[in-house]
Amino acid sequence: MSDTKLHLGPLVEKTEDVESVQLAAGDPDAEFGGPDARKKLERRLLLKLDARMSILVIIYILNYIDRNNAAAARLRGFEADLHLQGQQFATLLSILYVGYIIMQVPSNMILNYVGKPSLHLPFCMIVWGVISILTGITHNFVGALLTRFFLGFMEAAFFPGALFLISKWYKRSELGRRTAILYCGNIISNAFGSLIASGILDTMEGKLGDAAWRWLFYIEGSLTVFFAICAIFILPDFPATEKGRWLSPIEKQLALRRMEEDAGVGDEQETEIGHHGTGLWMAVTDWKVWWMAFAMLSQVVCLSFNSYFPTLSATLGYNRTVSLLLCAPPFILAAILAYVNSRHSDLTQERFYHMTISWAIGIVGFIISICTMNTAARFLMAQQYAGFVVMYTWVSNSFPRPPSKRAVAVALVNAFSQLGNVAGSYVWPSSWGPTYRNSYAICIATCGCAIVMSYIFKLHLESLNRQMDKEEREKGITEKGFRYLI
Repeated sequence: MSDTKLHLGPLVEKTEDVESVQLAAGDPDAEFGGPDARKKLERRLLLKLDARMSILVIIYILNYIDRNNAAAARLRGFEADLHLQGQQFATLLSILYVGYIIMQVPSNMILNYVGKPSLHLPFCMIVWGVISILTGITHNFVGALLTRFFLGFMEAAFFPGALFLISKWYKRSELGRRTAILYCGNIISNAFGSLIASGILDTMEGKLGDAAWRWLFYIEGSLTVFFAICAIFILPDFPATEKGRWLSPIEKQLALRRMEEDAGVGDEQETEIGHHGTGLWMAVTDWKVWWMAFAMLSQVVCLSFNSYFPTLSATLGYNRTVSLLLCAPPFILAAILAYVNSRHSDLTQERFYHMTISWAIGIVGFIISICTMNTAARFLMAQQYAGFVVMYTWVSNSFPRPPSKRAVAVALVNAFSQLGNVAGSYVWPSSWGPTYRNSYAICIATCGCAIVMSYIFKLHLESLNRQMDKEEREKGITEKGFRYLI
């Protein structure tokens, strides 16, 4: 022992003893300065992440605005100027989802391989913004059909990619709240997209010789390109590939450790699986992926009313501007309820009832809409998004590792469910208006199907959890390991 250590006496010895005990016991917090220091570091890390991830909400708003602006344009001459007839408008809506479905899984596989969401997502965003602008210069059905198809092709990268990105940074107990905030971009777009469209359509008619609906595509597409350029400098990459100065080495190590602790295995070691296509095979051969895909498809058909909400609002007898303004309040309420519901779902670590109670209330709204033209029923219909957001979180929770499988599973479930939007495009024909009773009946049936399928999935996960309990007892393991959230 040195002279210095002798002079310092028992204080140094005590400190070294504590450190040696921590390291000897394999204390996971030792390298971060202990439990208290780790908590402070973790809070700082989450604040930085939340600030950077917040741009995903803006992107999602623009994603859905660019996707659904045809519904608003329909009220101001879109069909007449393009000489659309019969089911051609419905075909324009549905063709987008063909491209959307085709590209989701390949896009997430590319994202997992490249590991650079800060470049992959904004690049796709720039391209779909340009395509949206080009929709404004079309003059016939074929031109609009092509732009809508390729719009869906490029938009496909965003939502499954965003879900995969946040699942790489946040623990399962944190995912519900973040997924809700992200999906609120979708819900808010239904509200404020109509308000923005109302402003553009009311003020831009005849400017530079173009119809107002054309300006709708020009302006909203340009906004998308602008925010895509901003996103290149804001979005983080994955914890294992992030090299930005905004993240210190110790924060990066904590980010990786958090993911290891959450699922019992690290992302860095398993990313290579995706390089050899194993993740794809693991996902497509897992019946749970397809079961959730079918359940979500059923609910997407039920939610198909959102693409026709301006038309449904118009059936209440108001003028075009008021009809667009009436689209906002139900979805503003839905966004608030989605956040509160998902936050409570995270706190209670429960998923099923947070989904299905919201859907059951939606069924009540559809029944009221069949019986009456009451405006309040629209609020009950829109609040179903509160449960739908939790379903996305449940999917991410149910396929935790390896990341290559999770990337494919999230994209596959979301892509397959978009077939519901293709079918949903034909659920609201004008000939069934203005009451749309048949449409509401279809929504009731598909929502009921989603509830039943989710309940069966819940029973299966419960059986898997009981099996893991039994295995741990037989092995004498006292510390509870990974469990599926129910």
